[in-house]
Amino acid sequence: MDLIARLRAGLPGEAILTDPDVTGSYANDMASFCEAGTPAVVVLPRTVEEVQHIMRTASELRVPVVPQGARTGLSGAANASDGCIVLSLVKMDRIIEISPVDRIAVVEPGVINAVLSRAVNEHGLYYPPDPSSWEQCSIGGNIGTASGGLCCVKYGVTAEYVLGLDVVLADGRLLTTGRRTAKGVAGYDLTRLFVGSEGSLGIVVRAVLALKPEPPQQLALAAEFPSTAAACQAVCEIMARGHAPSLLELMDRTSIRAVNDMAQMGLPDSTEALLLAAFDTPEPAADLAAVGELCTAAGATEVVPAETAAESDLLLQARRLTLTALEQVKSATMIDDVCVPRSRLAEMLDGTAAIAEKYGLTIGVCAHAGDGNTHPTVCFDAADPDESRRARESFDDIMALGLQLGGTITGEHGVGVLKKEWLARELGPVGVELQRGIKDVFDPLGILNPGKLF
Repeated sequence: MDLIARLRAGLPGEAILTDPDVTGSYANDMASFCEAGTPAVVVLPRTVEEVQHIMRTASELRVPVVPQGARTGLSGAANASDGCIVLSLVKMDRIIEISPVDRIAVVEPGVINAVLSRAVNEHGLYYPPDPSSWEQCSIGGNIGTASGGLCCVKYGVTAEYVLGLDVVLADGRLLTTGRRTAKGVAGYDLTRLFVGSEGSLGIVVRAVLALKPEPPQQLALAAEFPSTAAACQAVCEIMARGHAPSLLELMDRTSIRAVNDMAQMGLPDSTEALLLAAFDTPEPAADLAAVGELCTAAGATEVVPAETAAESDLLLQARRLTLTALEQVKSATMIDDVCVPRSRLAEMLDGTAAIAEKYGLTIGVCAHAGDGNTHPTVCFDAADPDESRRARESFDDIMALGLQLGGTITGEHGVGVLKKEWLARELGPVGVELQRGIKDVFDPLGILNPGKLF
């Protein structure tokens, strides 16, 4: 009661939710196998000053705070802990500035990715990071988990577009990091430190984001392969020859058949892998022709280039439908996120297929092939304890395979609760010790998103 009373001293009544039926709906994100606690209260601030009041109150009372965005995450990073304040930033959704001259946007954390993308397009500009959930996910969440997307192969991930941040620290102080300028190397790069920190170091309340000139409309091609090895060889050849596709995606046999079953896409049953490539260059048709030749040389049975943007959208439809189609296979899915060197991509896909066979499960894989980021999706019956156990064990085997191949346990989804154990394995004891030390500097009381990452 003291917590609620003190929060009300600095927040409007509508910003505080205490009804258990309502607060319970904020308890978790979209991850499977991640425990969530019961929040004491949910707060929805609209201003920086309100966030500061929340954090000062939490610090004085030693109450944990779990920051949340749109809760589209897949690692449990936004899951509540018992007795916590859930700090939802969805009401802080203003685009404060778009500058075509400086090529920056200044936004609050609750701005939806697609909303920002469309707004900057009106100025002839482009914000490249485009997670698959871009119509729902927020910029603050993208920053917290260092999100990626389909265009990363050419344009990079969220971290490369965050120039500066305003962050409310655990004790309520406001920290400004970074810059608005094209260059800047003053002091330690605290901005980059916050990107991917999953709300464990501070609450991002404003971001300065870099923009690019809007590129030409992309054109795509689809190439069918008789094996994942052949498709991955084509990926290696495309990258080794210096091509810069705006998109390079791969679907395995399980994903292809799931999409066929759901949407009757008409892909041949003999197709073991589908490679999708796109270019947004001034002469995309020429680039597609060159890549098509490389695909054919690698063993593609058919290469279909688009001639118009509408045809490109049709070709890319199968990739966009993958997750929805795999969700039709069983009652639950567990979406993985393992990134490996491009040169080891075939081993990752073949190894995942072997893991699926070992556990008697359906595991479909789609991948941002251009940067080696795979998304194995384990399909299972959540009502079947044995199948759920096998699903979890297969997930661990996939994690181990990724590390064995010189990869990382996450390329864009984050660690959260789901991969805590695996983060420690990847970093090693010295790395964990140093990162915990950094956490202690920013959050000495340990109230910011406790139980996540470490």
